[in-house]
Amino acid sequence: MHHKVLRVFSRGISTFKLVDVSPEVSRALAERQPVLALESTIITHGMPYPRNLEMAESVEQIVREQGAVPATIGIIGGRVKVGLERDSMVELAILKTPAVKTSRRDFPYVLSKGLNGGTTVSGTIIVANLVGIKVFATGGIGGVHRGGEVSMDVSADLTELGRNPVTVVSSGVKSILDIGRTLEYLESQGVCVATYGPTKDFPSFYTPCSPHQAPYHVESPKEAAGLIHSLLELGLQSGVLLGVPVPGQFSMAGEEIEAAIDAAVAEAEQKNITGKEVTPYILSRVSALTSGKSLDTSILL
Repeated sequence: MHHKVLRVFSRGISTFKLVDVSPEVSRALAERQPVLALESTIITHGMPYPRNLEMAESVEQIVREQGAVPATIGIIGGRVKVGLERDSMVELAILKTPAVKTSRRDFPYVLSKGLNGGTTVSGTIIVANLVGIKVFATGGIGGVHRGGEVSMDVSADLTELGRNPVTVVSSGVKSILDIGRTLEYLESQGVCVATYGPTKDFPSFYTPCSPHQAPYHVESPKEAAGLIHSLLELGLQSGVLLGVPVPGQFSMAGEEIEAAIDAAVAEAEQKNITGKEVTPYILSRVSALTSGKSLDTSILL
């Protein structure tokens, strides 16, 4: 019976045209083992080589040590890969072939042209939900950019959280963004936002808290699992954002990081950098302005 179920599940997975699920991930899903989705833009656009590859492999190892199966999602040669093999991960890390930062709007072009792509938080959410992975971990999600009330620059991460019943576990929203407006936007999208820990203080990526609070908090793995279970049992088509603060010993001083962000944002505006290029540029400049400390914190996240 077990093997019959596995064969049926495998046939179902194979019907996703343009999506290849690794045997390890496919088997884990069929056997109802815990599977954790991971993004790939952190590899293609978030860190320099070889730190990006080292980080990706380290994260997968940590996931395995905690008893789950990692499913890093990316695009190789116009095919979506769920559970990147090491050679594919290396290909994305060294950028021998340029990779496109890929979210919902980019999939048709990237796949039709046979390109490589790093899936963003939003792109990873889409693929994870498509193949039945319900939990996804990342450092920080995108959001409403500073000045977004004028520019209308709002990350697709937020709309995909409102469209897909996937729980995203992160150290909050990237602190280069407008966290308050991001939380308001998530409310409008029907996304349940909670923090993990004794307070509702919402984390801001590099630091464990911000001036903003989440509507809810959970204090144990059991409570977090109950939250996710209720979402899935009810059949809602929106997700959960679970904010896990960076441990205090790895956080950065708020004033230091805020000054670097303000300077980087101003530079981006002066250079008229827009769209999907904004976040990588600002993160790169913040890393330079903090002498690499922000990058070190990103890796630890």
